[in-house]
Amino acid sequence: EKTNSVISEDGKKWSSVPAEFIADNRLKFTVPMSSKQMYVASVEPYRISDLEKLLNEIKQNPKVELTTVGKTAEGRPLEVIKIGYTNAPFSVFLRARAHSWEPGGNWVAQGLILKLLENDSEHFLKRYCVNIMPMTNKDGVARGRTRFNTNGKDLNREWDRPADSVLTPEKYAFESWLERMISNGEKPDLAIDLHNDQGGNIHVNLPSPTNGQYIANMKKIENLLYKYTWFTEGPSHVKNPGSFGEGLAKRYGIDAFVYELNYEWIGGLKKVPMGKDWELLGKQLSNVFYDYFEK
Repeated sequence: EKTNSVISEDGKKWSSVPAEFIADNRLKFTVPMSSKQMYVASVEPYRISDLEKLLNEIKQNPKVELTTVGKTAEGRPLEVIKIGYTNAPFSVFLRARAHSWEPGGNWVAQGLILKLLENDSEHFLKRYCVNIMPMTNKDGVARGRTRFNTNGKDLNREWDRPADSVLTPEKYAFESWLERMISNGEKPDLAIDLHNDQGGNIHVNLPSPTNGQYIANMKKIENLLYKYTWFTEGPSHVKNPGSFGEGLAKRYGIDAFVYELNYEWIGGLKKVPMGKDWELLGKQLSNVFYDYFEK
């Protein structure tokens, strides 16, 4: 089975190399060794240090509000980044990195943030503000884990019930923040959970004959993704019970879905994805949201 890996001599500049799965679930690939060391990863990494660098770059911007909303199981701070103004008529929430091996969402969030802070982007912020939890599973990122938090819990499951403050403090922190926002009259109008997989679909969680407005809204966002971004994969028809999108829609009445970024191939660009490609998608989302909230 064919796949890809990424390599770097300095841990900063990355390139893709073809790879294949062989017996005993091993991965085989060939790399040119022009130096004494080589970093290897499945996808281009986005580390805690990369997030800290971004936060330091933007924190003094008057359009930015950084809030620590809780801590991970191991005590690392969980931030929500707000871009824009509270009096904007609409708002979007994005969550990234619930699964620590899936850095694509971090790159998307970074691209969106940098785009909205450009001097010519004020018209976006007059229509909507954005709140982002950029790195939900920091412990897993720090320890090089794949899916679960330190307590062995999947942070994209069991959204049909309140979060356990001990086993899933990362979810509990988000839910507590969200409920405060709702009580203040600042409930998000749209929420997206960003992930990586081999499909690249959006997961629309509640298609039913009695949920016509949600279905219409999700079709609208899908069409705008086609229009403004390199997204081509369409919606998934596989049900994902207990996920972020389903939970927020059912429990809080928020139009929500999961976007799985294909970590092996971008059909719309016909290439192996790198960080800059996901950043581009994040920048393109600025127009998607602008038209989505057009009255």
